[in-house]
Amino acid sequence: MRAVIANGYGVPEVLSVQEVPKPKPKSNEILVKVKAASLNSGDVRMRALDGGDGVKGFVAKIVIRLLVGITRPKRIPGSVLAGEVVEVGDDVARFKVGDEVYAMAGFRFGAFAEYCVLPEDGTIALKPKTANFEEASTLPFGGNTAFYFLRKAGTGKGKKVLIYGSTGAVGTSAVQVAKYLGAEVTAVSGPDGMELTKQLGASTVYNYKETPLENINGKFDVVFDAVGKISKKSAAHLIAIGGHYVTVDSLDVAKEASAGLEKLSEMYDAGKLVATIDRIYDLDQIVEANHYVDSGRKKGSVVIRTA
Repeated sequence: MRAVIANGYGVPEVLSVQEVPKPKPKSNEILVKVKAASLNSGDVRMRALDGGDGVKGFVAKIVIRLLVGITRPKRIPGSVLAGEVVEVGDDVARFKVGDEVYAMAGFRFGAFAEYCVLPEDGTIALKPKTANFEEASTLPFGGNTAFYFLRKAGTGKGKKVLIYGSTGAVGTSAVQVAKYLGAEVTAVSGPDGMELTKQLGASTVYNYKETPLENINGKFDVVFDAVGKISKKSAAHLIAIGGHYVTVDSLDVAKEASAGLEKLSEMYDAGKLVATIDRIYDLDQIVEANHYVDSGRKKGSVVIRTA
């Protein structure tokens, strides 16, 4: 099968598409023919060995090397996929051949390939019935992350939520999830993302180039930094008494669970969640796709079409 291989950490050119052996599922695993996979910020940070600045960044880099490979990633990259089950192990009961699923592979990775093996008890669910494979592949990363941090911060009916960075994979999901949970949503984006943010459900949108964080008025029950760009200190004037600040730039990693994907499917099929796709690339364009994500210009998700 064809798959993306990394010959080291660094710039997108460390990636190439090569022929590798097709995986065989064990008794408790399923084999998925991958139709589409999303290329997320986590994927490019893993490729570039970019854990961020300071002590947290140093620790993150060590963890990445220990889990993925000391000198280069030893596994096929890609953490989120959508596809069709084509083979199941003898002990598998949750899924059958022909099921259309989407999944988060976690540190097993393997999404940027024509086939991927996943454990039956992994973060896998039937994809939304009304979503195609490209759309489905964009939902788990941003949706799962948004649900985790917003719920952790107590987002609910009547709460006021500020989402900083509303046009990335996490931000576009966070606006919709916060709205779904009953919150009043205020967001901060770049000038070219304001209309999209309003369409997704934000009642007020600030252009960060015209309105710096310190000039935003009001108090919020939740301030969610969806891009890892602001600190709790810089946002302190916005946090209401008893309010919460949460950020994706944290060692607190969003927990993954199949129940979360099932909730996203329910939301999508009910019209409460939409997929925000910026660009779609073929597998052979993996280097170009990484360059685009590195540029910081993407709105929503970038999809890698593997089939």
